[in-house]
Amino acid sequence: MIFINPKTDFAFKKIFGSEQSKDILISFLNALLYDAQPVIQDLQIINPYLAPKIRGIKDTYLDVKAKISGDKTVIIEMQVLNVEGFEKRILYNAAKAYSIQLDVGERYNLLEPVIALTITDFEMFPNVDKTISRFVLKEKDLLIDYLSYDIELVFVELPKFTKELNELETLTDKWIYFLKTARSLETVPETMREVPEIQKAFDMANQANMNREELDDLSHREIYIQDQRNAIIKATKQGMKEAQVEIAKRLLDVLDEETISQTTGLSLEEVRHLKLGS
Repeated sequence: MIFINPKTDFAFKKIFGSEQSKDILISFLNALLYDAQPVIQDLQIINPYLAPKIRGIKDTYLDVKAKISGDKTVIIEMQVLNVEGFEKRILYNAAKAYSIQLDVGERYNLLEPVIALTITDFEMFPNVDKTISRFVLKEKDLLIDYLSYDIELVFVELPKFTKELNELETLTDKWIYFLKTARSLETVPETMREVPEIQKAFDMANQANMNREELDDLSHREIYIQDQRNAIIKATKQGMKEAQVEIAKRLLDVLDEETISQTTGLSLEEVRHLKLGS
């Protein structure tokens, strides 16, 4: 079997945001938000996945959005690229989902809680050593919760999850492992098959169960993501090169060429070229 990559926006929306994904999403959210406790008994998927109709549009697939038990709204987003301003967009989307609940003149006590669940394929918080982190409004010094516990930001950083298949213990472990490794698996592991919702997620991720249009769109999305990753790598390298050159220029009148080369990482030829141009 060949499984699609659930980390792409198209695949994530198909698996977790389709009309038939209700039981999958309940299990997934209980695992990531409530330590696998059956807190969510029912939910309504808002704007469910539809087969692709537009080619080449970056935002064809919106976030998965659901109304869960307790009249809470959950926005779920899978993000594979660490783009500029991403952290602000998360906060903006959560605040927007919270504020648009009211029509003009309605009372503020009608506002219901919003949870923004974000799964990233990169590290967002280098100083946090756990896979799942949660952020709420607190008093800065005393760390006392704000009176209204209405906006919560939950992050799942996939690179920080390092458990192997034989180390999976909880439902939370298994769902995170599914996100990280489904694309590389050829069969559904026994420990994953034990969870009916995860088995169903694998079935939905099986390329054999997708039509030609969906497969074509998935290919376009994966190419787009790889192109963007390459662009980020190139920009990073260019930035590093510019920094190396700037440092070398400052050292031209202080150190010899070989020492400058060793210090900055530039070649001797590059250092000599800079010296001739100074």
